[in-house]
Amino acid sequence: MTDAPPSFQLLPGAPDSPVLLHVPHSSRELPPDVRDGIVLDDEELARELDHITDSHTERIADLAAGAAATTPWRFVNRLSRLVVDPERFPDEREEMIAVGMGAVYTRTTHRAELRPAGLDARPLLDRYFEPYARAMTAAVADRLTTVGRAVIIDVHSYPTEPLPYELHGAGPRPPICLGTDRHHTPPALLAAARAAFRGFGGVGTDSPFAGTYVPLEHYGRDTRVSALMVEIRRDVYMKEPGGPAGPGLDALATALAELVDAAGNTD
Repeated sequence: MTDAPPSFQLLPGAPDSPVLLHVPHSSRELPPDVRDGIVLDDEELARELDHITDSHTERIADLAAGAAATTPWRFVNRLSRLVVDPERFPDEREEMIAVGMGAVYTRTTHRAELRPAGLDARPLLDRYFEPYARAMTAAVADRLTTVGRAVIIDVHSYPTEPLPYELHGAGPRPPICLGTDRHHTPPALLAAARAAFRGFGGVGTDSPFAGTYVPLEHYGRDTRVSALMVEIRRDVYMKEPGGPAGPGLDALATALAELVDAAGNTD
């Protein structure tokens, strides 16, 4: 057993809302036994968490939920992505395995050792990744049953300057990057996001990060599930790396609320 906090939390929204705000990378928390398996000292770990955590994105989602005309549902990861990254493929389909950052990271953002070589990732996947995936799948299924559709909006952030782990860091780094999927991102949803975030100095698509999160049970199979990733460049709202939020946070929350309401009204 462990004294770890809950791994994730589903925060209910309006019964008739199809929108699910997904916040997977906002936490810095690691259960003590997971911390023990990481080779970094405390100072090195704090620095890594500064780089890898999407700081304040839970707050952005929280404020957006409160400002939206129809309250969205929220699914929030309560543990750091250094425990497991719930948005990675858990197998060889995941391209980030090439830099030691599959579902269970073995290397840092600067490609240094994070966990010992030869790690058996299965216990972490069984304990954290699989329950998270099942719960997210159930949350989407509930929206499909209740409303007839689901709209997943992933809330992320990314550093102004590329980090060594990035596989596609040479491309544009706009203030707002929208990650899309050819099966699950309808043109109307993408257009609504472009309109909502028009005031931040530029909106790009799929650079430096592409794609979006859809539970594997629905991925490529169920067009009732729409999805979009919102990647916010960190200098728009915070001091990097890992610093406090600034005035841009409230404006971003207002824009996200606009997107939530548009997504809720867009088939």
